[in-house]
Amino acid sequence: MICNNMRRLGGIFAALSLLFLTLSGWLLLAPGPLVPVAPPDYRPQSAPELTTPIQRILIEKGARRMTVYQQEGPAKMFQIALGFSPEGTKSRQGDGRTPEGIYRIDRLNPQSRFHLSLGLDYPQRQHREAARKGGFDPGGDIMIHGQPNQIPAGYRVKGDWTEGCIAVTDAEIEEIFALARIGTEVEIRP
Repeated sequence: MICNNMRRLGGIFAALSLLFLTLSGWLLLAPGPLVPVAPPDYRPQSAPELTTPIQRILIEKGARRMTVYQQEGPAKMFQIALGFSPEGTKSRQGDGRTPEGIYRIDRLNPQSRFHLSLGLDYPQRQHREAARKGGFDPGGDIMIHGQPNQIPAGYRVKGDWTEGCIAVTDAEIEEIFALARIGTEVEIRP
């Protein structure tokens, strides 16, 4: 009788342990909770619309803010998400950091694995040289993009979740993408 009770307790303990490990793994690997955002047609009264080609983009990592300057009309600010380890500048593949410095848009990708993307010219010569001297890969494919394509419309991944890119909502990247041009300056500040 004691042996049967011990077996039952052992089975319960094993099942609870498996459940705990599964939930722990999911919490560690999940990019963060999904939070609903305003419908795509929603525009706060104070937010100007982008109506002319984009002249310059300023990204302030500490403030999690991107300001888009258009050729004519007021600038527009966007809340952003960064790499999962945003402090400091990017130095190598997989570090989760968003680079700092002055870059240019070098490609427009309507078929990105995220909802549209604007590629930046990272790594530049100095990044490749530093990586070569250090014996590591500087990384690449730094972009301004929307949410992952598998996320339902109207949702936004919470927190800093990219691999080093700058992320906005799908509606926001659609507005920016429509007026972005190759060669546009993008300054990324700490």
